[in-house]
Amino acid sequence: MDLSALDIARWQFAITTVYHFLFVPITIGLSAIVAGYQTAWVRTGQEKWLRLTKFFGKLFLINFAIGVVTGIVQEFQFGMNWSDYSRFVGDIFGAPLAVEGLLAFFLESTFLGLWIFGWDRLPKKAHLATIWLAHLGTVFSAYFILAANSFMQHPVGYEYNPETGRAELTDFFAVLTNEVQLVTFPHVLLSAYMTAAGFVVGVSVWQLVRGRRRAEASEQALYRTGAKTAAWVMLIASAGVIVSGDAQAKIMTEVQPMKMAAAEALYETEQPAGFSWLTIGSLDGTEEKFAVTTPNLLSFLATGSFDGEVEGINPLSEEYVLEYGQDTEAVSYAEDYTPIEGLTYWSFRLMMGLGFLGILASLAVLVALRGDRTVTSRRWLLVAWAVPLGPLFANSFGWIFTEVGRQPWAVFGLMTVDNAVSPTVSAGEVLTSLIVFTLLYGVLAVVELKLMFSAIAHGADDFAEPVVRDDDHDPDRPLAFAY
Repeated sequence: MDLSALDIARWQFAITTVYHFLFVPITIGLSAIVAGYQTAWVRTGQEKWLRLTKFFGKLFLINFAIGVVTGIVQEFQFGMNWSDYSRFVGDIFGAPLAVEGLLAFFLESTFLGLWIFGWDRLPKKAHLATIWLAHLGTVFSAYFILAANSFMQHPVGYEYNPETGRAELTDFFAVLTNEVQLVTFPHVLLSAYMTAAGFVVGVSVWQLVRGRRRAEASEQALYRTGAKTAAWVMLIASAGVIVSGDAQAKIMTEVQPMKMAAAEALYETEQPAGFSWLTIGSLDGTEEKFAVTTPNLLSFLATGSFDGEVEGINPLSEEYVLEYGQDTEAVSYAEDYTPIEGLTYWSFRLMMGLGFLGILASLAVLVALRGDRTVTSRRWLLVAWAVPLGPLFANSFGWIFTEVGRQPWAVFGLMTVDNAVSPTVSAGEVLTSLIVFTLLYGVLAVVELKLMFSAIAHGADDFAEPVVRDDDHDPDRPLAFAY
């Protein structure tokens, strides 16, 4: 079967987005954890906190650099492959992205530069403030980008102009306070803290197992501290993820009922509705053949009531055909308003399952490291991989669920994906850029892993107290890179 420009453009956007988002949660969360370690050093003066700050600060910088490079591609795709989408909602979608670039990213990059080069030039507390401000920049970036995405899930703050054929921004504040945005942002932010904490736990446990033969007391204490503090952060963040995810499910049911129905393979409306652990449907995807469910649980997750009604795929599809089935100037027509059920269903479960796997692994670490105990068995290397990779891939499957479950809409209720693609870009052109990006991202993955593994294998540097120098006599002294 020949692939169209639309098919290849969708693959390209999916590959580049999922790849980029592997770096985003680690960047957001690790900046906060590093700032926390440095705060502990400034307050206590204990050398272990400074060593942890610089060790994980180096890993944070590697991840940040690759994340920035991969993120740039996202912006170009809107104009290259999705020009009709950009023309239709650019007035709205572009506003939060512009603020993100002009405010949040500059805040992030400027203060990160001051943090990198300011160890021997800034007073301790001023230098500490730079890493917290850099972290604040990552939070602002996430907020504005999620505001743009939330508009795609639930359009608000706009007015359709039939003369220009475009959706035009009328209320920027409404876009920033979209009800989808208000539940999505804390969920994504807490997921980032959970993911980065899992990364710190995994690296620390790996160091403990790796150092079992030399077993210097100071080194064991250092990585035990890293593992235990991060495991607590992970557990606290995971509790917030569960609570915010519950709120997000209820809003999703309200504004995108088809996404919830597809996530549960719920074909017919039920009251009450059971949560599906495994559902096998017919080949045409219109009815359930076999299911393992927990009675009433889906009703509670979707509505907050164990007796709540949850709409099914088939009645919703009929409703959408009646509402959107005719072409108008504002609404793009689709023959089928049902997302890919299998991918929506399993990405939702993989998101939850892998997240819980990471939580269980972090609990195991806390139990194993209670008191002055340590871990030395090579079996703990499995935990060292499971703790970071569980939440990391849970984040990825969460985004796959979010975007696939919205299909066939690019902007829910306003524009379908097949009407969003660039009309003048050929399949060959998109395929060429897809191959180039895939090869480039493959090279970047090798570079990222090599740098990360090299820095992790080297371990934390020996303690060296930063000394703020008087540069009045040597104003041309080059900046010192502290890593």
